[in-house]
Amino acid sequence: MVGGATLGAALLFVGAATADDALKLTELSPNGADACFGRVYDAAHLKAHPHQKVARIFFYYGHDPVSRPNEEPSTMSGAAYNGFLTTTVRGANEPDWAAGWCNKEDPGDGSSGIRCGMECDRTLASLKVDDKGRLILSNLQPDVYLDAGAEEDLGEAEYNKQALGSEDDNFRLDPMPADTCKAEFARIDPIDPALGAPLRERLKPDQAFCYGRDYDDAHLKSHPDQMTQSIRVFRGPIELASFATGGDTANWPDGADIAISVTTRQKSAKVTQTYSCQGEADQWRCSASSKMSDFACDISQKEIFLKRGAGGTMMLANPNNALAIVDLCSKAAGGKTKSDDKFYRLNPMPQSACTP
Repeated sequence: MVGGATLGAALLFVGAATADDALKLTELSPNGADACFGRVYDAAHLKAHPHQKVARIFFYYGHDPVSRPNEEPSTMSGAAYNGFLTTTVRGANEPDWAAGWCNKEDPGDGSSGIRCGMECDRTLASLKVDDKGRLILSNLQPDVYLDAGAEEDLGEAEYNKQALGSEDDNFRLDPMPADTCKAEFARIDPIDPALGAPLRERLKPDQAFCYGRDYDDAHLKSHPDQMTQSIRVFRGPIELASFATGGDTANWPDGADIAISVTTRQKSAKVTQTYSCQGEADQWRCSASSKMSDFACDISQKEIFLKRGAGGTMMLANPNNALAIVDLCSKAAGGKTKSDDKFYRLNPMPQSACTP
């Protein structure tokens, strides 16, 4: 077990412009290369503009500078945004970012302005380049980083806290080297080289695997609330045959079945449960399946998450009692998992260690 870890769900956006169409706005990129514009405001400027929250702002027009090695199927990589905005507000340690696809407001008018749209028919920003090559970024909405309808959901006070300020618009950004923007976007989610390749690259559709951990008496004595004594995560002949019959290797790992066996302190017998997984951002989201037995409840909402760990390990998150350490249809399974059965760091094991 490891404490203090978080395997949160994250979402990657899919844009409307293909990569081949990305760099056709010659005002932003006269030579077709990725283009970067940015500005860092000094203390004097921020003091003179108390309602401006943004201290650093960069706009990148080009190929995705944000994506990291992820678990989503490779077939999703054919669509991409071409406009990327990142800002850091006063006092923040990390930037926020949003992406959109940028096009002429009137495709038939070469002199028309540029609008960068987002999902749900929202606007990321309006753009134009002045006679000195600076990017004028306007029409930036205060809720650009919030969900649609956030003002109603959050309430006025919290919305004003999370939204941009009343002076966060009409930015004049200087042209900068593309690497400057790439470095700024890298601050959002720095790559940890120790994590290595995504699970979907390590673990092939036709490949069996076994990860697990056995906890000794000393560990269990120091974690008296931990129920898990032994745990295995694996794909064996049954799971491989299931994917070979109905799976789509182009969309791997979506539709991949895995099995998880757990032995608890209270029960000496091993309990095995099947899960069906899909790639989501940097993790596999796996829902409990009724393939192995009938259940008195709908267990499709019982989920666990798999994520690559350092040094070839696998991280497993069990936030809401989705492991069979309790009856998945019991009232106990409806709440949050106790902390000592919430996160696991699992080591690769020989397939024989995962024999049902």
